[in-house]
Amino acid sequence: MSPSATENNSGDKFYQNLEELATLKPVSKSILLDREEYQLKWLKYLPAPARTRFEKAGIELSKGYPVIPDPKSIPRFINEAYEIRNEVFPYIERAIKADPHKRALLSAAKEVQHLTKHLGTEIIGLQLADLDDNQRDELALLVAERVVVFFRGQDLSPQKQLELGKYWGQIERHPQARYVPLPDQSYDDKLQGSGITVIWRKFLNDLNDRKQDFRKEIKNTVFHTDLVHEKQPAGITHLHNDTIPENGGDTIWSSGYAAYDKLSLAFQTFLDGKTAIYRSAHPYLDRDDPLKGPVYIEREHPIIRTHPATGWKSLFVNRAMTTKIVGLEPTESRIVLEYLFGIFEKNLDIQVRFRWQPSKEGFGTSAIWDNRISQHYAVGDYDQDNDDRHGTRVSSLAEVPYFDPSSISQRESLGI
Repeated sequence: MSPSATENNSGDKFYQNLEELATLKPVSKSILLDREEYQLKWLKYLPAPARTRFEKAGIELSKGYPVIPDPKSIPRFINEAYEIRNEVFPYIERAIKADPHKRALLSAAKEVQHLTKHLGTEIIGLQLADLDDNQRDELALLVAERVVVFFRGQDLSPQKQLELGKYWGQIERHPQARYVPLPDQSYDDKLQGSGITVIWRKFLNDLNDRKQDFRKEIKNTVFHTDLVHEKQPAGITHLHNDTIPENGGDTIWSSGYAAYDKLSLAFQTFLDGKTAIYRSAHPYLDRDDPLKGPVYIEREHPIIRTHPATGWKSLFVNRAMTTKIVGLEPTESRIVLEYLFGIFEKNLDIQVRFRWQPSKEGFGTSAIWDNRISQHYAVGDYDQDNDDRHGTRVSSLAEVPYFDPSSISQRESLGI
């Protein structure tokens, strides 16, 4: 055998070994154990309200729940991760064509309650599953204006939740997320899953070998905005909780519109037009330099972005995934970002806290918010073993973020 052939074989063996090691990167029981066996185990713990909802919707649970993606389908190298969604796709902003008075939506409700002056609205007496397209457009506009809108007492199947999400944009299907199986779901080479991800902390803590500890903050409970590493990040996101403890587990939303209005005119002028780097939650390996450690998907987006429906400016940064401001020295960037993160986190007058209390037996509660103009925080002040909660989430991807120099702030628009 020639030296060159030996070198090639050695190189091939190196990358073969590397890829085998990389499969251990997302260390969890989904890899160490038989996935179907683990799914069947956890099906036994599925809360009764969730099981009833799924059975009513015809969800097939014979192979266990939730469905865990095959580790072989999860990207291990950064180039593979970028390829999942690296091309711009068409996006229609449904809120733009909505009746600004929202007559079709609001006239059908029994009651509309604004939870704070400019943030958070609860609509009473409407079923999301029954909305027509005009009402869906108007709901998108209401969410764009009020940041987050709540609906209690919802009889909502996962399929209807997904249908609503598809109306508002391309569904984010995450290769690493646990999901609800659908009878007619199909896969492609890059993505797995139905687009309906599972929010079930008891399960996720066990899957990731994470022990509940009141003294330690769970990593994903910090204030954050979903999917900012995407070329076209999330717009409207819909979380439907079908299993809700009597107390605890509130969620807090903070307004990006109001955060921008908290800034002085001079600071607004400084930030307008600047960009920052936003990274993914999950790390990967660099195929060309695998020994340098974990690397992340990174995108450059405007720090101040304009919402296409309202035309209002919003501060678009978050502690969890915004790493640096382009053009500033590292120390300058760190100081500025820390101040901006604090605006979202420390100002109670730009936040709304929602209590997920049960409404009536057999019905769930939905929160629908716009990730382009908000951050949120899941309060983990409940006992996962005795106060189980379970929900499903659908995220619709929106436009490529942009800044329009002629756009104005929310308070300017409202004449405040």
